[in-house]
This record gives sequence, structure tokens and C-alpha cells, in this order.
Amino acid sequence: MKKIIDIVCSPETAGTKESIQQFICKNYGFLPEEISGIQILKKSLDARRNPIKVNIQIAVFFHENPDEIAFELHLQHISTAPEIAIVGAGPAGLFAAIKLIELGFKPVIFERGKPVKERRRDLANITKNNIVNSDSNYCFGEGGAGTYSDGKLYTRSSKRGDVKRILQILVKFGAQENILYEAHPHIGTNKLPGIIESIRNQIIACGGVFHFNSRVTDFKIEHQAIKGLYVNDNYYSFSKVILATGHSARDIYEILHSKNVLIEAKPFALGVRVEHPQSLIDSIQYKCGTDRGPFLPAASYSLVQQVANRGVFSFCMCPGGIIAPAMTAPGEIVVNGWSPSKRNNPYANSGIVVSVQPEDYKMFEVYGPLAGLKFQSQVEIDSFQKGNQSLQAPAQKLSDFVSKKTSTHIPKNSYLPGTVSRNLHDILPPFVAKSLQQAFILFGQKMKGYLTEEAVILATESRTSSPVRIPRNKENFEHPQIKGLYPCAEGAGYAGGIVSAAMDGENSALACVNNF
Repeated sequence: MKKIIDIVCSPETAGTKESIQQFICKNYGFLPEEISGIQILKKSLDARRNPIKVNIQIAVFFHENPDEIAFELHLQHISTAPEIAIVGAGPAGLFAAIKLIELGFKPVIFERGKPVKERRRDLANITKNNIVNSDSNYCFGEGGAGTYSDGKLYTRSSKRGDVKRILQILVKFGAQENILYEAHPHIGTNKLPGIIESIRNQIIACGGVFHFNSRVTDFKIEHQAIKGLYVNDNYYSFSKVILATGHSARDIYEILHSKNVLIEAKPFALGVRVEHPQSLIDSIQYKCGTDRGPFLPAASYSLVQQVANRGVFSFCMCPGGIIAPAMTAPGEIVVNGWSPSKRNNPYANSGIVVSVQPEDYKMFEVYGPLAGLKFQSQVEIDSFQKGNQSLQAPAQKLSDFVSKKTSTHIPKNSYLPGTVSRNLHDILPPFVAKSLQQAFILFGQKMKGYLTEEAVILATESRTSSPVRIPRNKENFEHPQIKGLYPCAEGAGYAGGIVSAAMDGENSALACVNNF
């Protein structure tokens, strides 16, 4: 017999299955010898309560084994099957490849960057030597930008695909099972490389092919149809191409535009990354003083504010995290954030960004659909030029930014290339700086203690999403102009984050096969 129950308990009780089972026996009158096992179905923290409580939904099994059914992928050996090209080995590309194999097709994946473990040397080169490899960095390389961006798995895109399937696949390849039931699951940047490598090994074992250090330099298009790809100037013939290049592959947009392939400008956002001591965020969110104790996770927050009819919001909040240098070319400053699986670093950081509309960059309208991209790039270049003309990020105390004062010193922070004190009002576009200034005041009213001189802001958080959309038909996911081209996920403007990108990759693969 199985019984589903919902319990509310302390974080300490929620820490292990053993303590949960003891709680159930004590509060529901069950005998320990009756229970053959429990399965956690849902789990969420409610920090609004005092004391803080955890909500858990549990399946309790009596005199029978838990009905945990192992998830299986129905993979085939496809080394001689029809080939479909995938450009990009991020979540969309990898999950598209898995879906193609299930459907009996051979994925041939072209990734401009390096295998996931080899990327680490290039990341270290950015941090230690101020050297940016334009093809291997925090954005480019196996696993995509999400590999070194915390591994957040929460998505609101449940109508676009099977979220549980994506999570089960990740567990199959090495993720912890708690991502299946946590309200806001994440994997952790330290765990993701091994998972991605396992996915790659499985794809290869089935007969799929990877080409690393292989940048697409052109598309062969004849009679409004894809005929092949030029990769490092070598030609490969394909009639079907899934384009899963991510939001920072600016050269892909430029190639398509130069060939008169339809692309569109779209809204995006840019701003700064703000970092507080994690203990301060804990004290604000948990009302716990300076020590949250061993049973509460590092606290996070989500903030949104309308300022003069313009949205300002937190993005990619990383509790216990690190600010990372996410530029993809020399001569620009881009920052992002990540956390390890334990989220146990002493700082909490988050992007705080301002919505950007086409009317905000009319001075770039000569570039047509690339106008937003050129505006985005210019802000990143300005951060470099007006900073220290190195990878040190222009920075300012949060309180000084609100007061429009240049900081006399910058608080200790997690950004390893270092910071240089600048008044960010002189670097950011005026509408961005003014919107941030007003929003930070309002955020400080919502979260008492948030607006503090202990916090530091760094410019520029600018890669929240692509300023360009590559359109596709709703019915078959194919580009409306170019037969055989299937734009997908973040780089095409149809996803945001690991799970939504993975689902879009699977959907694109299915559509591609249905039109083969």
C-alpha cells in the first residue's frame, strides 16, 4: 500500500530521509516496522514563516517496495543512419542529439569551443592572464554558457516540453536525484562538467559524431534551402541543420544577415552584477542574525520593479557564488555569476538588469536587425575602455552608485581578475544607470539592509539573452525562408536557461525528423 501525505516540518527534520520517517511515525501514528520506504515527491522552503518551515510531499510505502521506476532512454546505434547537423554543444544541442538518436538519426555536432574539461584552462587564462580565447571561454565550448553558470534548472516553460524528462536525463548522467523534487533545483558548476562528458560519451557510443574546435564560418544555401556548412572553411554537406549556437554567437547573426537570411531585433536587458556578503542576504531573508546554521541553504532572492514604465529585475541569482568574467572577445567587459553545488562561498551575487527596447538604440538603426547587438557590444567595449583597459571590471559600492559618488575603495569581492573604481553613471547608458539607481532604492525598501556600502556592483551584465531572434514557423520549427534550417533555444530567441533550452532542442530535433 502507498499513501501520499504532505508534511510541514523544520529544516533540521527535512535534512534526511531517516529524520523525515521518524517525524511521520511520531505525528501520523505509523509504526516504524510498517513502513518499507518513503519517496520524496516535492520539497520547498517557506522562509515567510517564523520559525522557517519546509513543505514536503511524500509517498509512504507500507509492506511493499517503493515504486521508483528507473528512467530509461530508448537509444539506438545510429552510425550508418541519416545525418543531421547540430551547430552548438550546449544544452539545446546535446539534448537535440539524444532525441535524434532515439528517433533513429545520426547527430553530427559542431562546437566552436573545446571539450568541457579542456575549457578550464582557457577560463583560468582569462582570470590569471587577462587572455580571452574567442572560441573557448565562459560562453563557448562544450556544455555552453550554462556549464559555468550555476546549473539552475528552474523554468516556467513547462508547456513547451516535458520538464521531468529533462531532469531525469540529467540524473541518469550523474546529477543528484534531489533535482527531481526540489522547488528550485540546481546542479552546481562543479558537477556539470562530468555530467556533460557522460552525455557526450553516450552520444559517441551510439554512433554520433562530435567536432570540437570547429566554428561554422558560412552556410551554403541554394534555392532557399540549406545544402551544407563551411566549418573552419572546410565544407560539409547537410540538408538539415539544427542551429543551437547560444546567445553570444554574434558572428552567426552577422553571417545570416550578410546572406539576406531573415533575422529580427528583439528586446533584451543589460545592467550590472551586484554582490553582497552571503551572511547579509541570509540575515535579511531568514531573520537569523549572522549565522543561518547547518540546515538552511544559502539564501537567495528575486526582485522586480517597474521604474518609469521600464522593468528592472534580478537575473541568475547565485547564492554562495562567484562573479565570473564572461567576455567572448578581447576589449570588452562582461560579467556573470555561478555557484558550486554546495553554494558555500562567502558571497551572494545577482545580475540586476534593465529592459532594453528598440527605441533605446536608435543611433544604431543603420545596422537593421543587428542594431541591438551593436548597442550591446558598445556598452561592453565602453566598460573596457573607461575601466582600466584590462579585464578588471569597473566597480562601485552600491551605496555610492545610488549617491552618484565614485568609491574611494571597493569592498572585497569574488571577481578574480580584479576591479577598478569608477562611477558607473559615466559608463552605463543614462537610461540604464538612472533606472538602476531608482530600483536599488526601492529594492532597499523591500529588503531592509540590501542597500548597503557592503555591497559592490560591477559592469557589465549584458548577456542575459540575445538581442536578435532567428524566426521559425510555429508549425514545424523551420526557418520561414530557408528550408532545412532549424533555429532553436537561446541563440534563436526561444529559450532562457538549461531546461528550456534542452526542451527546445528536443522539440527542434523532433520537428526536423518529421520534415526529413
